[in-house]
Amino acid sequence: MKNNTPALPAIAIALAAAIALPGSAFAKSGDVQFKLMATYVAPDGKITDVKTDRICLPSGTQSKADDNVTPTIAISYFLSDAVSIETIAGVTQHDVDGRGGLNGATLVSDAKIIPATLTLKYHFGKDGGIRPYVGAGPSYFIFIDEKPGATARALGATRLKMSDKVGAAIQAGIDVPLNASGLALSIDAKRYVMRPTASWYAGGTEVLKTRHRLDPWVVSAGVAFRF
Repeated sequence: MKNNTPALPAIAIALAAAIALPGSAFAKSGDVQFKLMATYVAPDGKITDVKTDRICLPSGTQSKADDNVTPTIAISYFLSDAVSIETIAGVTQHDVDGRGGLNGATLVSDAKIIPATLTLKYHFGKDGGIRPYVGAGPSYFIFIDEKPGATARALGATRLKMSDKVGAAIQAGIDVPLNASGLALSIDAKRYVMRPTASWYAGGTEVLKTRHRLDPWVVSAGVAFRF
């Protein structure tokens, strides 16, 4: 993990503000809610299957993706007072390192991921109070600019391709009002199910192809605005 800001003090401050502003209003049917968030992305990255192995991986080879913190934007449209659809925009970057038989090896370098996600959310609570929500929907992970890591290059890999992949996301969160104009503190957690493949090439020959359990936890905190 590269960065992490404790959330509890911010939550306490927001709760105090919410108590002091009992008449504050949240989004209603037809409104658009915009969120600016700091997001902590914690993927797994474990190898679940080796489909091609022309380099004879050591016994017990495993892998792990590193964590990252990145800014994201979330936009929701309220279909009713309690139901909204949400999409997010952001890019997160990760390396994948070896474990077990390849402990310390650098396999993937600077893989950038666009997690295109659309969720249907149901909001609980009453207008003017704290509103928790739950949601779920499809996602599509787009990989861009991924490169072989230093160890993979030393073994002869000249190119790496991560497969774009359809998956799913579930989420839960809470919006805490800060004023009567729709400003709120928002905390959101998503869990993705995502199983991409990674293919390493030496020239035009595929020398290694592995399937990975990416399945990241994505935790965000920030502010929400209503329009």
